[in-house]
Amino acid sequence: MIEKIRLSKDDITTIKVDAIVNAANNSLLGGGGVDGAIHRVAGPQLLAECRTLGGCRTGEAKITRGYNLPAGYVIHTVGPIWRGGAENEPELLAACYRSCFNLLREYKLTTVAFPAISTGVYGYPKEDAAEIAIEETMKALAINQAIKTVFFVCFNRETEAAYHRAIVKV
Repeated sequence: MIEKIRLSKDDITTIKVDAIVNAANNSLLGGGGVDGAIHRVAGPQLLAECRTLGGCRTGEAKITRGYNLPAGYVIHTVGPIWRGGAENEPELLAACYRSCFNLLREYKLTTVAFPAISTGVYGYPKEDAAEIAIEETMKALAINQAIKTVFFVCFNRETEAAYHRAIVKV
C-alpha cells in the first residue's frame, strides 16, 4: 500500500488527479495560501458553488467541481488551528483525512492530491501533521482498494522531509 503514496513539490493547482484537497477555512469562500491559489485557478464558478454549501466545520469535508483546474473535483476540508495539542487537534486533523477519503469512496475517485493540512498559517507542527496524514492514508488504502495514488504536495523541503520521515516509520 505504501507504493500508492507519492510526495510531490508541484503546484497542487497543476496536478491532474481526480480530486485535489483544499485546506480551506470554515467559510469555504477562499483565503490565503493553497486555498487562495485553488480559488484563483478554478475561477469564479468555484466560489459560486462554495457559497451554496453553507460553510464547513473543522474536521469535515465537502466536495465541489474543479472548474478550471486539471482536477475534476476539489475536496474542501477545514483543519484545526494548532493551540498546543490539548484542544483535540490531532483527532480533528485525522477527521479531515477520514472525511476526504470518505468522499473519494462515495464519488468513486481513485487519485487525490493533499496539501499539508493545517501546517501553514494554522501552525500545526509539520512532523505531527505528516504522521497523522500518513496513518490515516494507510487506513484508507486498506479499506478502499480502488484508490490508485495519493499525492502529498509539499510546499517546501522541510514539509517534504517531515512526510518522508512519516512514510519511513510505516
